[in-house]
Order: sequence, then C-alpha cells, then structure tokens
Amino acid sequence: MSANMEQQFAEQGYVVIEDLFSTEEVRKLKLEVARVLEEVKKEKGAEAVKHGVYVGMSAASALFKQAAAKPELAAVLKKIIGEQVIFLSDKVVFKDSKVDFGSPWHQDYPYWEGSHKYSVWIALDDAARENGCLKILPGSHLKGALHHGEGDNDGNGFSSRLKEEDIDQSQIVDLPASRGTAIVFHDLLFHASYPNQSGKDRVALISTYKDGTQEDPSYEWAKAAFPI
Repeated sequence: MSANMEQQFAEQGYVVIEDLFSTEEVRKLKLEVARVLEEVKKEKGAEAVKHGVYVGMSAASALFKQAAAKPELAAVLKKIIGEQVIFLSDKVVFKDSKVDFGSPWHQDYPYWEGSHKYSVWIALDDAARENGCLKILPGSHLKGALHHGEGDNDGNGFSSRLKEEDIDQSQIVDLPASRGTAIVFHDLLFHASYPNQSGKDRVALISTYKDGTQEDPSYEWAKAAFPI
C-alpha cells in the first residue's frame, strides 16, 4: 500500500484495491455463495435472505474465511488500522430482478458502535451504476456519527439511515468496480448503492474488520472472528 493510499484513506475515508481477487478466485467464491445460500434456504426458508443479504459467510465456508485473510488485503488493512487486525464477520449482498432496490444513505457505525470498524466491499460481479454499484460522499467520515432518520419504513432493511438534508448531492462519487476489485471504507463514511436495473445478478461480499487493540462488546454476529 502506497503512502498516497494511506493519505487518501485518512482524508477521504476509502481506498480502492483493483483486482484484489483473480477471475478464477471470483468464480470459486460465486459458486460457494450459491451453495451456501441454497443450504440456508433449505434450512431456514427463503425469508432468511429476503432482503438480498446473508450474514456469516466465513462461519459457513472455509473458502470465505480464507478470502477474509488474503495476504494482499491484510497488508493494506494493517497499514490503515494497525498491526493487530481482527476479522469480525462477512456478508454476501446480492441484487437481481427480485431484489433490485438500492441501499439508502447510511453510516455503518450505528449498527455496532464501540470502536470504529472498517469494511471491505468486494465485487463478485462487475458493478456499475446500472446494476447497483456503491456511491459515497468522500471525507464524510470526518463529520462523526450523525443523527439518523427513521429506519426501515419501506420493508427493505436498514433500520438506521441518514437524513436527506445530510447528503450534499454535488459531492456524490460513484464507485463502479470490476469483479475482484475491493473498496475499503471507514464505518462513518456516508455511503449507499444504486438499484439494480439490469435484470441480472450483481453479487458483492462485504467483510468487516477492527483494531484488535480496541475493546468492544461481544457481537453476536461475529461468530467467525479471528486475527489476520
């Protein structure tokens, strides 16, 4: 990781790692996503994935645990977070013709509080504006934790959302990503995603990490936590 990437993360709240995973690695991860989700549906029913999200891929699959500790990714995270990095959990986010809504503007911090966390959004399909790529407000992590508006009033999840007046439309940056590319961002960064209007799948993996020197409550969702 270059000094420029470290500076960008400090100032902008995110960095992009192009081609972190190869085409073959992405292919295997997508096959494993399909296998895990099929097992979840059989065991828990379709309701378990109705929002297009399933949390706990590393708890369900050794392949995802391996991906969470990929050496090239670990090297970047240790530059940003420090030498004692802990992987907490991951989730797969999938958008298709049935799950096609965009995610609203939000910060991740209100969902866990405690110490600040760092998310890695990995494209398992090419992501563009037309099929639901991320959009962010660079530097918004420096505003701190904002008061959030009313939550899940559309049935699409996201119980904590930013208010529309908090979003400066002129400062929005789209983050299209080719498959295998990763976006690392701070849990205070304002972010959202576009709806998938392509009618085709758009799958992403989101992993969450923390500074192991910081104390936190015991998170029920961090079933597969381990140091990287």
